Amino acid sequence: QVQLVESGGGSVQAGGSLRLSCAASGYSDSTYCMGWFRQAPGKEREGVALIDSHGPPDYADSVKGRFTISKDNAKTTVYLQMNSLKPEDTAMYYCAADSFFRSGGFCGYYGMDSWGKGTQVTISS
Repeated sequence: QVQLVESGGGSVQAGGSLRLSCAASGYSDSTYCMGWFRQAPGKEREGVALIDSHGPPDYADSVKGRFTISKDNAKTTVYLQMNSLKPEDTAMYYCAADSFFRSGGFCGYYGMDSWGKGTQVTISS
């Protein structure tokens, strides 16, 4: 069973940076499809960034050029480096994984079936 634990959230001013971490257990460190999502109060959850074991990362248009997703293969940990933060980035951020992902498969936002509990990010203007 895949378990995901997020950390690194907090409160910063607009223009600042944060780095979120997602520690995965019970998940392959060589064949993976993982992502970050966020949900603001009163809004639907949205995909922010994706990373998999055989393709380039994918980003939502709203975060391109500001956020970077990466993975430490030695630790099976996924990071989300967030720079130039804006008040509209305020949300609960969730890490997710596709536990059925196999080499050569498609990694997409809608394929995630394992979720962490989230970490809060608050950006003040």
